Amino acid sequence: MNMYVHELKAYRKSTMIWTISLMAIVVLFLTLFPSFAQDAEQFMKVLEGFPEELKKALGLTIDTLATILGFFSYAFLYIKLSGAIQAMNLGLSVVSKETRDKTADFLFTKPVTRVQVMTSKLLAAITSLLVTNIGFLVALFLMVSIVKTQDYSMKALFMIAITLLFLQMIFLGLGILIAVLFPKNKSVISVSLGTVFAFFMIGMISSSTDDKGLRFLTPFNYFNDQYIIQNLSYETEFIWISMAIILVTVFASYSIYRKKDIHSV
Repeated sequence: MNMYVHELKAYRKSTMIWTISLMAIVVLFLTLFPSFAQDAEQFMKVLEGFPEELKKALGLTIDTLATILGFFSYAFLYIKLSGAIQAMNLGLSVVSKETRDKTADFLFTKPVTRVQVMTSKLLAAITSLLVTNIGFLVALFLMVSIVKTQDYSMKALFMIAITLLFLQMIFLGLGILIAVLFPKNKSVISVSLGTVFAFFMIGMISSSTDDKGLRFLTPFNYFNDQYIIQNLSYETEFIWISMAIILVTVFASYSIYRKKDIHSV
């Protein structure tokens, strides 16, 4: 418990910054919706001149952008990008900081096992992401209640919004696994940005080309907003893939962390 609380305190400032940032993105985008909805027809004409591939890559679906769910789906693309960076950065940092700060020898002189250490770190990271998602959801539903111009499915909105947590769990697992495999990494932000943007670009290419094969390679495309709006459900195969990635990365991280030499001073 002490390690869990310590990790929470260590990432308290970072969690608050990310939470406020995501809330600010929600407020910024949804503040624009009323003005956009009034001039929807003119904007639709402008969009008609865009290449079809570009519209698909950016999530600019003409027939849905004038609705609150469609508009949020477009904004959600950038919210997911920010959330993924937060989770990846957290996963990399929470495990590798002892090696990076040369405090591993002090930590492992305590009467704790490596499994306890990893569990405390993982729970603290998940708690940080939950705090961010709660703040994000509060800001989202508050803003939607203010700016909505027509009825919408609250269930669909919630189902889309909660996929942010699913996506973050995937990148958290990937970040922890990379940190366990390469504990001496000194530039957490460069690795997290590089990894997340690589998956993001694959996602945009997959969306623009309708390449179903590429879709399996990027977590950004596992949850299709338009599918959720139309069916009020997730695509089962991608739910299973997401769960498999999370479980495999976490299990592999535990297994490697228990046996791997921990570098200290």
